Amino acid sequence: MLSPEAGRLPVERVTLNPEVEGLEHPWGMAWLPNGDLLITERPGRLRIVRDGQLDPEPVAGLAPVAADVVADQLFASSQGGLLDIAVHPRFAETGWVYFSYAHGTQESNRTRVARARFDGRRLRDWQVIFAVNRSKPGGQHFGSRLLWLPDETLLVSIGDGGNPPLSLDGAWIRLQAQHPASHLGKVIRLRDDGSIPPDNPFAGGRAGERAGVQATDPAVWSLGHRNIQGMAYDPVHGRVWATEHGSRGGDELNRLKPGGNHGWPVVSHSREYSTGLPVAPVTAAPGYVSPRRVWMDTIAPSGLAVLQGDRIPAWRGDLFAGGLVARGVRRLQLNAAGEVITESVLPVGARVRDVRQGPDGELYVLTDEPRGRLLRIRPAS
Repeated sequence: MLSPEAGRLPVERVTLNPEVEGLEHPWGMAWLPNGDLLITERPGRLRIVRDGQLDPEPVAGLAPVAADVVADQLFASSQGGLLDIAVHPRFAETGWVYFSYAHGTQESNRTRVARARFDGRRLRDWQVIFAVNRSKPGGQHFGSRLLWLPDETLLVSIGDGGNPPLSLDGAWIRLQAQHPASHLGKVIRLRDDGSIPPDNPFAGGRAGERAGVQATDPAVWSLGHRNIQGMAYDPVHGRVWATEHGSRGGDELNRLKPGGNHGWPVVSHSREYSTGLPVAPVTAAPGYVSPRRVWMDTIAPSGLAVLQGDRIPAWRGDLFAGGLVARGVRRLQLNAAGEVITESVLPVGARVRDVRQGPDGELYVLTDEPRGRLLRIRPAS
């Protein structure tokens, strides 16, 4: 379903309450059971907010990430760095905190997932539990959101590697999203220790829809993605939602289907940056999962949240999709079938990098700026 142009969408009156300031390009956030908030900064730092106050010093113990990020390369001149964060569902028992980040150099890099135990002051026992199985050049399209499912398995979004003329194996790298054995352009599903769940759709040699002649990697949960930077789980309906970047237009909201092929780059509404011509010959085709929403006016989607609870009844059950280019949040109301029925704009006035519901039931956004902010957003009325 194509979204109306931004100028035709209703703009809601909202209040923006600054909660934290002085963050450098924050990327992801996650609350601990005691209410403290962990925030990643893309240059390779982890910050903590206690009782509403940002600790002046970063959390200790991230030296492995700081070294792997190679901040003067993968952060400063590209899209890499320290990315998302997720707290283990049983953190009080395990102490594990999970991170996704770019590892390597401009010539050879990949997305990694690691975990470490957090004791309230520092990280210990650093473990890399997953690394993308193809090294790539350049600094584009790492993904990478982390999302826990109710069964305590972890979804990890991985970007397709970049735009033309970037190539791999003699072809444009974005075609890796359709390569069954590659992790690029996929959503990966892992156990909490990084092992592969036996009920993954392609585990045990099970063939997948349009998987081709080569076996699909057993870690793959869904394929045909460009660069997912928003994922959220709706516990009421048991749905996994994702937002991903198109190229020139064609940003998407998808309801992810285990084992599903979501089309990129052989089925897409996107156009080429260089020529403006369609990336794909078709926008829909049998055997491919179609998006639930397509934004032809680029919003550059980022974090995604499903608001639950009674704190803001007017927004309960709605999707909230951040936008980097849109400099705000899109509120999407759904019907019982999971179809978008209305869309409105919540203006923020800055690049929105992440959107999350806090343990207090409120909606929070991170702004992607050299001095980024954590804002609480709610209806003005």
